[in-house]
Amino acid sequence: MLGERRPRPQTAPTPSPFLSQDTGAAAAAMATLYPSLEDMKGHQVLQVGVRSMSLWGGEGLTPRGSPRAPPFSRQAQAAAGVGTPATTVLTEKPKLPSAPPMLYPNLAELEDYMGLALSSEEIQKKLFPDSSTVGVRAGAPTCRVLGPPKHSKHLPGGPIPQPRPAPGQGHGALTPAGPLPGQLVAPLSGNNAGLRRAEIKPGVREIHLCKDERGKTGLQLRNIDQGIFVQLVKANSPASLVGLRFGDQILQIDGKNCTGWSSDKAHRALKKASPEKIVMVVRDRPFQRTVTVHKDSTGHVGVVVKKGKIVSLAKDSSAARNGLLTHHYICEVNGQNVIGMKDKQLMEVLADAGNVVTLTIIPAVIYEHMVKRLSAGLVKSSMDHSIPDL
Repeated sequence: MLGERRPRPQTAPTPSPFLSQDTGAAAAAMATLYPSLEDMKGHQVLQVGVRSMSLWGGEGLTPRGSPRAPPFSRQAQAAAGVGTPATTVLTEKPKLPSAPPMLYPNLAELEDYMGLALSSEEIQKKLFPDSSTVGVRAGAPTCRVLGPPKHSKHLPGGPIPQPRPAPGQGHGALTPAGPLPGQLVAPLSGNNAGLRRAEIKPGVREIHLCKDERGKTGLQLRNIDQGIFVQLVKANSPASLVGLRFGDQILQIDGKNCTGWSSDKAHRALKKASPEKIVMVVRDRPFQRTVTVHKDSTGHVGVVVKKGKIVSLAKDSSAARNGLLTHHYICEVNGQNVIGMKDKQLMEVLADAGNVVTLTIIPAVIYEHMVKRLSAGLVKSSMDHSIPDL
């Protein structure tokens, strides 16, 4: 009817692509794991550089980041049936955009902040061990570093990413690929052997244990809170050879659940077991955790130890930054058991551990309960201090 107002159709607001990208990047960042705070800071610095380059564009990209077709040789053009374009003479110089941040920026600020001796080249090698691919996403080109950073005549000092299409894909937007959710990213720690040796694995595992010629396994067990735990692993014993460690929880012995057993009952079960094969189900060190720290320029991590126990932390040290706590005992250094060592021996192990050190620690109240009634002399003389295999 005339004069009647018709309601306007309601349309849903169009979500901003930038908002969704930012939200996705934030979610990915929160799902990323790092061995240490230093690794997190180093990775964030690198990510800022990669994002800046992908937004600004580089060699093979327009200033707004949209890719250009790669140049073809005349032979390739002839083979593809593409004619050589006419030569265009520019009458004036094109205006170049301002230079972007370097893809791998100078880490002087990071070094000053954390007192570490770092270089961009070292971090590149540790973050990308093959020194080739920076990141790959489906349908997107890879960003490659070909040898040492090259200088552009237009961008002094700035290494330029070389965009390449993924196999079977056209040229898409150059997007730095982030780590998968839950993936461990270690631009400073790298593929550190000590970090891998010290890893406390989730879940349970089955091991097959035997006895030596004297009928011994080399294990001492202890009941704690209705569970059975490894109190001592003797050096060069069958228990050490199968990889049992101080603090491991024994869930089953030859198919029998150990919950509620006393320490004596657990030892009787081992004594009665077959000397050729004892089947155990084990959980990795549930009372312990690992902390990865980095030595400063003086070779220290910032921890003060007395009789194996952490008594104080140096201010602004890597130990303090990464959450080491006092009133905790150090069980392992880079996966090597140090329980029973004198403080001087422990400091020597730390000194030889390299610039990246992974410490395995346990709360003092649990440790002291676990070693209760265990002879200190037996721990010092018999505890397995070998370096575990990878």
